[in-house]
Amino acid sequence: MSENGVMTTTAARPTSLPTTERFRFVDVLRGFALLGILFVNAVDISHVGGSWIEAHRTALPGDPLRDVLYATTQTRFVPIFNTLFGVSLFFVLSGARARAPRPWLVMVRRLVGLVAIGALLMLVYPGNVLTEYGVAGLVVLPVVLLTPRWVTLASGLLLTAAAYAITGGGLAATPGLMLLGAGLAAYGVPRVLGAAGRGVATVFVAASIASVPLLWAQLAEGGGDPRFSTIGGTAGIVMAVAYTTGLALLWKTPARRALAAFFEPLGRMALTNYVVAAVVFALAGVVVDFRTMTSILPVVLIGAVLIVLQSVCSRLWLGRFAYGPVEWLWRTATWMRTAPWRVRR
Repeated sequence: MSENGVMTTTAARPTSLPTTERFRFVDVLRGFALLGILFVNAVDISHVGGSWIEAHRTALPGDPLRDVLYATTQTRFVPIFNTLFGVSLFFVLSGARARAPRPWLVMVRRLVGLVAIGALLMLVYPGNVLTEYGVAGLVVLPVVLLTPRWVTLASGLLLTAAAYAITGGGLAATPGLMLLGAGLAAYGVPRVLGAAGRGVATVFVAASIASVPLLWAQLAEGGGDPRFSTIGGTAGIVMAVAYTTGLALLWKTPARRALAAFFEPLGRMALTNYVVAAVVFALAGVVVDFRTMTSILPVVLIGAVLIVLQSVCSRLWLGRFAYGPVEWLWRTATWMRTAPWRVRR
């Protein structure tokens, strides 16, 4: 065990963490990312304005609320979610090394299980990222499993930088961000974020300052969907860093209790909440004709109500059960034995 409390294995493997250790800030950050992604997905699932565009053969009229989402959510929260997937990949692998004779097989089952969940969700949300994450996880797994942690981190940095330089992020950035997350976890960065010292504050200030000209450049291009713009994607990942470090700084203030109360349950049940939100908006689209609307306000209002309900329901659920329902299925498939269901008292 090293001086910072992190267990070390061989030089060819990433550093392992005790399987019983949880980083509450990681759950809070995951819940925060889920909040942003819900609004991104809600607009996609509901196809707001699709029929209007087809009928008028022109772009939608200006919508200030849509412009706000383009400047604050699109391309901002997906990099956080991708990176956190890599963090979780490392944590679960660390547990598998300690508990299973063939940790690689545990991880393969976990990732194939995610592919299957995503394939089922395609029935209501063809654009969901779960299958993509599962496949990308299988691609990067050998690197995380077999190479030193510095290789994992360096590979993540290089692949992420290349993806954003060439395509502005998107699908091409997924493997790099996952490796980046695994590498950061191996070096104990989640613990550093949770402690939010001077280094975190420095990164926050630098990312915030850099975000200003990047956001201005994104808006100067016309203010459209930043997913289809290299500068929009670049602004997104820099703002994602600012969001992450800013949240970490808030975590060390009296706001910590409120952040934990709202976001931690969302983060612990992120997979269930992601699936439920997709189903809810798919069903809402059957009842409400979003496609003829020119404003995304109704979708945003539904999303705001939904995320509050999910936070409350997640807290109530976790008061009685150890995992969310989809997480329970996923964990059972990962370990090939029934996971604990109820909370042990």
